[in-house]
Amino acid sequence: MLNFIKHTFDTIFVFEFAKVDFNDPKDTKSYSDALKVDPNSIITTSIDTVPVTVERKPYQPGVDKPRLAHAGVARANLAATHERPEGTTENDWAQRHQDQTDHDGVIWPIDTLRGFYQLGYGIILSVVSVLVIHGNFSYPTQSSLLPDPFFRIHIDNIHKDKHGSDTGTYDTEGRFIPQKFEDMFSKYTEGRDYLTIWDVSNLMKGQRLIADPIGWGGAFFEWMATYILLWPDDGRMMKEDIRGIYDGSLFYNVAARRVSK
Repeated sequence: MLNFIKHTFDTIFVFEFAKVDFNDPKDTKSYSDALKVDPNSIITTSIDTVPVTVERKPYQPGVDKPRLAHAGVARANLAATHERPEGTTENDWAQRHQDQTDHDGVIWPIDTLRGFYQLGYGIILSVVSVLVIHGNFSYPTQSSLLPDPFFRIHIDNIHKDKHGSDTGTYDTEGRFIPQKFEDMFSKYTEGRDYLTIWDVSNLMKGQRLIADPIGWGGAFFEWMATYILLWPDDGRMMKEDIRGIYDGSLFYNVAARRVSK
């Protein structure tokens, strides 16, 4: 039993420090020097005895003036990535987003219906989206124990709608974590700048948590909606388009293109 417990903890905590003897001043100095030159060289992200850590390598920013600084720090105001460390900057996006944000603090089912329809989902998929979203995510945002008879979603508490088995790109307060976003591509696409439907399938399997049917269903619904929205001719959902979904900029671009047709 003790061996089983030890193996379990060895599997979970896979951090190693390149066989450095911290009691040896020489090794301690070499460790410090290595940390200054190339931090990634002394950070062990995988071990052969835990194959999944070898298969899914996390994102590591560059050593020499990394483009994406402090990748693990959650951003409250932008969706920063390795290619776009400043987030969306085109067409005064920040101001446009603020001007078009729902100002009454409430998302009604009719708002969701209109939004999905404007994005081109059609009336049937738009109605299904309303039922899925407001049926599952209205109650957690309520300030009282009683459910809202109109199934409204209150934006002040929308962070409570975060479900499990997701990518972790949003934290529990609704902030964007660049590291988690980059991990999607580092772990499941071997660093490619796009996701295929098979990559998404592997991603959902890899992120799946135990006993989490709401999370499983939520992840499936979100990725299905993403694929339908993008509907790439070559089957590749580009990284920049997915980033645009996270910060919302893509929605405005898609809606504008549909109006101009």
